[in-house]
Amino acid sequence: MRCERLTLSGGPAALAAELRELVPPPESVRETVAEIIARVRASGDDALRFYTRELDTGGSTPSALRVPDAELDTAAERLSDELRAALRLAVGNVMRVAEPMVTRDQTVGFDGHDVRLREVAVDRAAIYVPGGRAPYPSTVVMGVVAARVAGVREIAVCSPPGSDGELDATVLGACRLAGASVAYRMGGAQAIAALAYGSETVSAVDVIVGPGNLYVQEAKRQVVGHVGIDGFAGPSDLILVAAAPAEELDAEALALDLLAQAEHGAGSIVIAISDSGELLNAFAERIESAPDTEAVVRLVQVSELEQALGISEAFAPEHLQLAGAGAEALADQVRHAGCVLVGAASGTAFADYVAGSNHVLPTNGAARFASALSPHHFRRRISEVRIGEGASALARAAAPLARAEGFELHAESMEARIHDNDGA
Repeated sequence: MRCERLTLSGGPAALAAELRELVPPPESVRETVAEIIARVRASGDDALRFYTRELDTGGSTPSALRVPDAELDTAAERLSDELRAALRLAVGNVMRVAEPMVTRDQTVGFDGHDVRLREVAVDRAAIYVPGGRAPYPSTVVMGVVAARVAGVREIAVCSPPGSDGELDATVLGACRLAGASVAYRMGGAQAIAALAYGSETVSAVDVIVGPGNLYVQEAKRQVVGHVGIDGFAGPSDLILVAAAPAEELDAEALALDLLAQAEHGAGSIVIAISDSGELLNAFAERIESAPDTEAVVRLVQVSELEQALGISEAFAPEHLQLAGAGAEALADQVRHAGCVLVGAASGTAFADYVAGSNHVLPTNGAARFASALSPHHFRRRISEVRIGEGASALARAAAPLARAEGFELHAESMEARIHDNDGA
């Protein structure tokens, strides 16, 4: 695999921008996706079957778009003991991390009135699980568990079927172990359209989350507003900051961390930054001996680790890995990263599967404003207002504000609650 060295010449922000530009923006698929969505809205299951044959299976039609409940119930039993145990560990760890994120209702009381803040889960949610290159049962776990902990009543999983018209066995087994309510054999923009608007077989949902190809992400963008989404998922990226001295770190293990992320293929960006030329040389030797995955790999030497932090903060990586005492000391200063892995043993691959953190992360620099998938994506907050003896004071204060905005009846509505004997 080819990797290149870069130097810090124009400052951390300039280098971060240069790194982002290494992956060109994807071609627009807006019109194609809009056509698919329109056809699914108009023709429902017939359009879904058509696109499944044309785009997913290469000619075969699934026996049914929805996986029968009986098949889903027994899916986990058909997995090997080893794989079933791994999925159960992943489910348990993700649940342990997700549960504290769900906050209790709380009431704020002041000046004669109360505002109660209630968190309520959406009724239905869907997890999109990519197919194509490989099955992704871990994505089933990340999405379904977050929705379960949030309290979602019905959780659907959809994934493209294979050439035989069936879902991958590990994906189906993960659906049952994670607690999905229903599974659909469908993928692509057509699946997003069906989940957003419904069809004869597919129940419309309130929130759609999960990674997918450009067509899937564009479809999510086009249905947002009708449903909620988690964000626009782009190619994977990783920044590894490795601190000198080189002899304190296992260069082979860290190089494998870089190669593991490069395994995501074309469009992925993998960056190693270090104040040790020896470490970078070791990374380069190991990486260049590996098969090419078409990922972008760059090595950057800095004179001090604060420069590495500056590059990372400007780049806002999906994953940030800090290895070595000097790098690990920077962890508390990180503000822009989807997931931060601290310590030489904390390989990014652990977070992809069993660390308990969620691997559906903001990409393409979105870590500046977005977070990992969590129960929050499936919940919304409702304010419950109870105004008692404070109505008069609030009305006197707010009526001039309403009139300043040209809303006379707003003012009068509040003033109708003023009582002459309120002591004011």
